[in-house]
Parts: sequence; structure tokens; C-alpha cells
Amino acid sequence: MFASLHTATLATRRVQSAGRAPRLLTLLRTALAARRQRHFLARLDDRTLADIGLTRPQALAEADRPLWDIPANWTGRSLG
Repeated sequence: MFASLHTATLATRRVQSAGRAPRLLTLLRTALAARRQRHFLARLDDRTLADIGLTRPQALAEADRPLWDIPANWTGRSLG
């Protein structure tokens, strides 16, 4: 009994840890995409910002958000 329980525990840990790397890689890619988009947003001129409904201070505030501060809907996390 001990051997089968121990084996099952090890197998479960392998399956759980195997999923961490792809999730981490996806999260990193998403964060880098957000960083890139914020960089381009900060470089838009005032006319283009007005076309998308943003002011210069709003665009700069968005661009100044930290790398890890990404929208929940980008990561699949629910807000509620």
C-alpha cells in the first residue's frame, strides 16, 4: 500500500510541475506583449491618442504600469 501511495504522489507531482513551465512561459510572453504595446502607446501623437479616446496623461499612466501588471482578461483569470 505504501509503495503505491508513494508512487501515485510522485506521479501527481510530476504532472503538476510539468504544467508550470508552459504557464510561466505564457505569462511571460503576455507580460512582454503588454510592455511592447505600452511602449508604442506612449509614442503615439496626441491626434492618434484622441482617435482612440485617450489623453496624453492616460497613455503615459498606462505606459508606466509595471511589467507584471497585465489585464486579467489577457491571462484567463476571472475578476470575480
